[in-house]
Amino acid sequence: MESLYDTWLAREDSYYEEKFRESIIENLCQFHGGTADDRKAKGKFFNAGYEVFIYAFFLGLYYGERKPLTGNVLKFRMPMSSWGRKKNEEGRKSYIILQKYIFVALVAKTNIDFIRLDKGELNVNDVCKELMKTLSEYANTGFYLIQAEMRKNPNTFFENTGLLNLMSQLCS
Repeated sequence: MESLYDTWLAREDSYYEEKFRESIIENLCQFHGGTADDRKAKGKFFNAGYEVFIYAFFLGLYYGERKPLTGNVLKFRMPMSSWGRKKNEEGRKSYIILQKYIFVALVAKTNIDFIRLDKGELNVNDVCKELMKTLSEYANTGFYLIQAEMRKNPNTFFENTGLLNLMSQLCS
């Protein structure tokens, strides 16, 4: 049987609602690299879209709510194993440990019959599909929370501790 973790790492089906593309992802992310100074000068907090997706996932996870995706959805066309791969930006670390934390959280929060999986009665890809659904639904909750905060206080994320403050405020 193929490793569940390795199969999950190869997945490219992390989805988000299209309405968050411009208002959150493009607003908070500087795509295609650039230095940290360039990103700060433009008011961007994340280098890549998957970084804000990770933040939204953990926000939704710690908030404790899964929100199914509705309407038009888009996906990040990048395998999970590539999220946070080492870049040329000085001081940037690989996200390998973060990938493992996400995987463990998904396993804990997704209803999977591991005995049936071990016996071969469940397909590894089907289980991974459920894990990715859980990932997308927690991230979706996070995107809704970010959107609500941005509407309430558009300058929230321009504060030095804005991302941390939102997480602390909503998830304590």
